Amino acid sequence: MKRIDLPFGRGSLPLEIEESRLTGVLLSKIHEYTPPMGENELVLDAMANPVGSKTLRELATGKKNVVLIASDHTRPVPSKVIVPHMLREIREGNPDADITILIATGCHRGTTKDELIGKFGEEIVKNEKIVIHDCDTPDVTYLGKLPSGGDLIINRLAAEADLLCSEGFIEPHFFAGFSGGRKSVLPGIASRTTVLANHCSKFIASDKARTGIIEGNPIHGDMIFAAETAKLAYIVNVVINAEKQVIHAVAGDVRAAHRAGCDFLDKYCCVKAAPADIAISTNGGYPLDQNIYQAVKGMTAAEATVKRDGVIIMCADSSDGHGGESFYNCFKEEKDLARMTQQFLDTPQDKTLPDQWEAQVFARVLTHARVVYVSNAPDEMIREMHMTPAHSMDEALKIAEEILGNPNATVAVVPDGVSVAVKA
Repeated sequence: MKRIDLPFGRGSLPLEIEESRLTGVLLSKIHEYTPPMGENELVLDAMANPVGSKTLRELATGKKNVVLIASDHTRPVPSKVIVPHMLREIREGNPDADITILIATGCHRGTTKDELIGKFGEEIVKNEKIVIHDCDTPDVTYLGKLPSGGDLIINRLAAEADLLCSEGFIEPHFFAGFSGGRKSVLPGIASRTTVLANHCSKFIASDKARTGIIEGNPIHGDMIFAAETAKLAYIVNVVINAEKQVIHAVAGDVRAAHRAGCDFLDKYCCVKAAPADIAISTNGGYPLDQNIYQAVKGMTAAEATVKRDGVIIMCADSSDGHGGESFYNCFKEEKDLARMTQQFLDTPQDKTLPDQWEAQVFARVLTHARVVYVSNAPDEMIREMHMTPAHSMDEALKIAEEILGNPNATVAVVPDGVSVAVKA
């Protein structure tokens, strides 16, 4: 028997499986990477050697109104490591700079004070000016048209900044290719109208809108245009390991530095599919597995390795429930997945519905395989979302075997579904 501990909330779930049934354990090699220096040293070294730009200190010289875009509570960005160094460098460039930390919530709920303290520490929350972006605020600025034709509208604070910079982290992303970089602006501090236009059904359906793909990805194309039009001048992005520790950092130009970070990650996170009857995945634990909405990301890793009409076992704490009312209602009210998908494809770009993109990807996963969901969400909610609830790995495996009618069904395990790009 082989034991694998799967990230789940702030802890883990034990999986015990006969090795003869395993087709593969799909792990990112990033977990084997040993960084050449500590977390702070990595960030400082990246900032001292920016890619394609001047240092932040130089950029801040003479700039009075500085906006630093920071991630929200749904992202495991080690802001305590990154942001203090950025604040220091800005003030070294201009001691009188008026700095605003703008929390990039995208279309998520607002970050609470306790969550801010958890991200930045009490000192920064107490002493710095922090504004939480609201995608529905009227306090926005129109910057023109995206390449896709959608309206580019962003938070006014960012649009009017003398210097706009951001922090973030890079990981595989299930339709943007990779996270980080340009995503600080779109969707980070964009209006809901802009986010919906970028996340339209045509783009989501593109075979280029997949994990690990940037070239030709229409969603990335809109995002990088938005970031450059908003004059995002400087980023500090990191790569983290399973313990959420910084193991690599890049800084500098939003396009060049982000690409350098993606190239580094691509060397370690791409794994070959190991086709199996059952694929087990997670969302990497807290904070990425707080709801079903976010867990769709981990499901796409399983989708890439499970055989058609097989079973995906998804492990995600989901104590916050579904994560999106319209996302939830899509599946509660519509039982025909083919009809749902066609309705998405027939929806014009300017009529994109909130959370439509997540529902579209989720419907694709459910069409490919049955899903058994191990979580702390209510069983009824899981069933309403076309999945079968389970409360342990033993129970989930038994259910999967019963669905397939095969007690010896083959199994592939993706211990951290958001850290890998599974490719055929």
